[in-house]
Amino acid sequence: MDQPTAPRPRSTGVLLHPTALPGSPVCGSFGEPCRRWVHQLADNNIGVWQILPLAPPDPTGSPYSSPSCFALNPWLLDAADLTAEGFISGEDQETLPGADAASEGVDRVDFALANQRSQALATALLSRWPSQNQERQEAFRSWCEVQAWLEDHARYSVLHDQHQDAWWSWPAPLATHRERALQRWCDGHGEALLQVKLVQWHLDRQWQAIRTLAKERGVLVFGDLPFYVSADSADVWSHRALFTIKENGELTTQSGVPPDYFSETGQLWGSPVYRWGRHRLTRFGWWRHRIARQRQLADLLRLDHFRALAGYWAVPGGDTTAQNGSWQPSPGRSLLSKLQRDGGGALPLIAEDLGVITPDVEALRDGFRLPGMKVLQFAFDGMQDNPYLPENIQGSSWVVYTGTHDNPTTLGWWNKLDDASKQRIASRVNGPVEAPAWHLFDMAFATPAELVMAPLQDLLHLDDSARFNTPGTSEGNWSWRLPRFDEDLNGALKGYGERGAVWGRSGAGAAALVASTR
Repeated sequence: MDQPTAPRPRSTGVLLHPTALPGSPVCGSFGEPCRRWVHQLADNNIGVWQILPLAPPDPTGSPYSSPSCFALNPWLLDAADLTAEGFISGEDQETLPGADAASEGVDRVDFALANQRSQALATALLSRWPSQNQERQEAFRSWCEVQAWLEDHARYSVLHDQHQDAWWSWPAPLATHRERALQRWCDGHGEALLQVKLVQWHLDRQWQAIRTLAKERGVLVFGDLPFYVSADSADVWSHRALFTIKENGELTTQSGVPPDYFSETGQLWGSPVYRWGRHRLTRFGWWRHRIARQRQLADLLRLDHFRALAGYWAVPGGDTTAQNGSWQPSPGRSLLSKLQRDGGGALPLIAEDLGVITPDVEALRDGFRLPGMKVLQFAFDGMQDNPYLPENIQGSSWVVYTGTHDNPTTLGWWNKLDDASKQRIASRVNGPVEAPAWHLFDMAFATPAELVMAPLQDLLHLDDSARFNTPGTSEGNWSWRLPRFDEDLNGALKGYGERGAVWGRSGAGAAALVASTR
C-alpha cells in the first residue's frame, strides 16, 4: 500500500528592512537591533526575515539604484559593537553625529544625518586602525584578498567623493578605467581607499554575525536583487563593456517596460541594459560573481523583474518615454543553468513575476522550479479568473504577500478601496472587516503556498503614513522606521506566529524552502 504523502512544510515570514529597526541612533544597524529582531521572530515561530537590498542607497534613499551591487550600506554599521570590540573608543562613539539622538520613539531615518554619522564613523575606524593587533590586521587583509569587487568599489567611492559628479565627468583616463592612470591616482589616496575597505569589512563582519545567529535560531534571511544596475555605479564604471553605455555616459539603449493599461507611454527606468553577447563571451562571469556575493548575504533571494531573463524591453537611449522600445531576447536559461551549477544544484531564487507575464516567462520560472509571487491586494477586482485570488493559487511553489514594499499598507489600501471590492472581501470573511490585513493573512495561510510574507506595517495595522515606498515618486520613501520594540510589536508577532501555526506553518518549515531549491 502506498504510504500517505507527508504534508509539505510551510512557513511564515516578515518583511522589514534593517534601516527600519529601532534601538540604535539615527538608523537601524547590524548590532543589537538586528539581534533582538531575529530573536523575536524565532521566539514567535516565524521562520523567514525578508529584507530589501543591503547595498548603499542612492541620494533618495533607494537601495534599488545603488552605486554598488556588491557593497553594503555604511548607515547600517553598528557603533556600539565597534566600541565594545575596541575598534573605536567610547569618546569616538559619543562624539558621532546623532550620538544624542533617540534610539526609540523615532519613526523616520534622517538620510543626511545617517550619511554624516557613517562618514564620521569611517574616520574614527581609520584613525584607530594602526593600533589594532596583528591578528585583526591579518584578518582584514585576508578578507580583502578574496573580495574581487572591493578595489574598484573603493576607487569609485573615493573618486566620486573627490569629483562630486558621475564617473563620465571625471578626467578621461580615470573615467575610462585605465589601469596605469588609476594606479598613479591610487598612490596618492591610500588612506581614503583603506577607509572605504575598512568600513566594508566591518559591515561584512557584523552582518555575518547576524547571519550566524539567524541560522542558530532557525530564521532564514530572504534577500532582494534588483535586475538592472545604476549607470553611475562602480559596476558599470569598471565593466562598461558589459552595459549599453558610452564613455561620455550616454546610453545607447535603456531599460523600461512598455505602455499598458496604467501608462500610455510605459515606464522609462533610465538605466543601461546588458550587452548579453558580451556576458555570454565571459560565461556570465560578472553575473555569477554577483549572485555568489548575494548568497553570502542571504539564504533566499528575490530576483526583481524576473521577466527580463526571458525577454526585456529595450528603449533607444535618447528617448524620453518607453513607447518606442522593442522586446529583445535574454539568455536567461543559459544564465540560470550556470548559476544552478555554481550552487551545486541549488538555485535559491524567488521570481518576482508580478504583472502581465507571458508563457515564455512562466516556462523559464517553472523549468527551474522557482517559486513565484502572489499579492492579495491585487485579487479582488471581481474577476473569477484573477490569478491572485486565494482559490486560484494552485500548487505550493508560491510566496504569498498581503502587499510588498512598493504597495500601500493593507490598511491604506483598504481605506481607498471601492465599496464593491470591500463587499467582496466582507462576504468572504462573513462579517465586518475591522483589521483587513489580518483577514488577508488568514486567506494567505489557507493557500497551499510554501511561504506567506507580511510587511511589518500590516502586522501592526498601520496606515499609509508608514508606507515604505511609492513607485514613481522621489520624496518621502525608504525612511519609515519602527519607533520601538514594545508590547504592540510582541503581540502582533505572537498572533501572527500562532495564526500561522493553526494552518500548519512554522519556523521549522522555513528550512524546506531552501531544500526545495535543489
